[in-house]
Amino acid sequence: MKEFILRGGTVVFPDRSPQALDVHVKDGRIAGLLSPGEQAGEHAAEIFAKGLHVFPGLIDAHVHFGLSGEKITEYATETRHAALGGFTTVLGYFLNNEAYTEVFAREQGYAKTRAYVDYGFHFSTANELHIRELESYVRDYGVTSFKYFMNFKGDEGRYLGLDGTDDGYFYDLLKEAARIGKVTIVCHTENIELVNRIRRRVQAQGGGTLKDWAASKPPITEAEACLRAMYFAETLGARIYIPHLSTRMALDEVRRWRQRYPEVRVETCPHYLTHDENSPLGPLGKANPPFRAPDDVQAMWEGLADGSIDVVGSDHVPRKRASKEKGLWQASQGFPGIATILPVLLSEGFHKGRLSLQRVCEVVTAGPARVFNLEPAKGRIAVGADADLTLVDLDEERVVRAEDLGSYADYSLYDGWKLKGWPVRTIVRGETVMERGRVVGSEGYGRYLRRRIGRPPVPET
Repeated sequence: MKEFILRGGTVVFPDRSPQALDVHVKDGRIAGLLSPGEQAGEHAAEIFAKGLHVFPGLIDAHVHFGLSGEKITEYATETRHAALGGFTTVLGYFLNNEAYTEVFAREQGYAKTRAYVDYGFHFSTANELHIRELESYVRDYGVTSFKYFMNFKGDEGRYLGLDGTDDGYFYDLLKEAARIGKVTIVCHTENIELVNRIRRRVQAQGGGTLKDWAASKPPITEAEACLRAMYFAETLGARIYIPHLSTRMALDEVRRWRQRYPEVRVETCPHYLTHDENSPLGPLGKANPPFRAPDDVQAMWEGLADGSIDVVGSDHVPRKRASKEKGLWQASQGFPGIATILPVLLSEGFHKGRLSLQRVCEVVTAGPARVFNLEPAKGRIAVGADADLTLVDLDEERVVRAEDLGSYADYSLYDGWKLKGWPVRTIVRGETVMERGRVVGSEGYGRYLRRRIGRPPVPET
């Protein structure tokens, strides 16, 4: 439909209370917010959303492409998975040691004919060439965020083909990002020197549970690296983003530091809200950072409620169960998670009184849009924005089954969980791509988002 009015829904905003409004959509953009029943557009069709809450299209800023073993087709499977979860935009990480010129062209060739939803990229930085070419990546490819692994020293990153670096490299990377201006450096915060010593001791004791995995990476290994990253950023005037925060110790340091330097943004993941180190999942639940203590789980909910945490992202990795069913120390890290983000936040957050709908909306729409240069086109229901809309039935209960979620992965951390509150329709730029658990959009409809600092992103056809 080129033009329609979405009738009867309750619009959810990230910065104010939900409101009963109709939404006028024309040519893929929001043309107006109307009082219920108000007329607009001579030829506008009507879509009815009675009893539903209308969120801005959801954004997952933490997705991994290329790690599943089905590097090409996962642009289709994982964006289908995203659409089923109500997500209209995903940002994927590339982990490469080479210059990104050929990488970008190759991955775009895979993605542009397969993606069901809009997408963008983060580049990881691992060598001197990446620092030298940083400005060209911003200018030529519309990439405004770059991952740096503070733990990849020596051979630690070799399993991903990345060079080892050091704090001197990190310092120069932040300095160059600050010079370019408003470029975001995504800092994986982990003191690997501490981890290596502690891990050897834990392994020597014969441990092989998720609690042992957590013991090998205690909270100080995250918190100390957060402090170092924030100190460097403040000294150099750089913007940083701390992904997958998992401990109270680190969150408390972030809160203190932001009082003196605000250019620090923080993400946590749904599994740090629902699983702790006592989980019986075994290697299936192996991630980095690991599941933490119950008090750390509580701290993540507190950080979401008080605004200390800006974004919830999945850290989605669509690996098969077979890659996990090994001994703990040999099992692969990460698991699928995009499609269950919203049901987790609604079922465990909103319905249990931990989060308002406004806060749920903020951390999966306006928050990531603001941090990653996607606004004003994405992240809000406002005149002129893309007509990205996620229709949600707050009262719908479903038992999670991996086979219903559309990912290449054949399991979910939430298999068998009954969650309350599910997306029932996903609209991307005015086109319905998912309706009632069925993907109805087309491969290749999703557009690459060329992001620009301080200006709206430009979608590529």
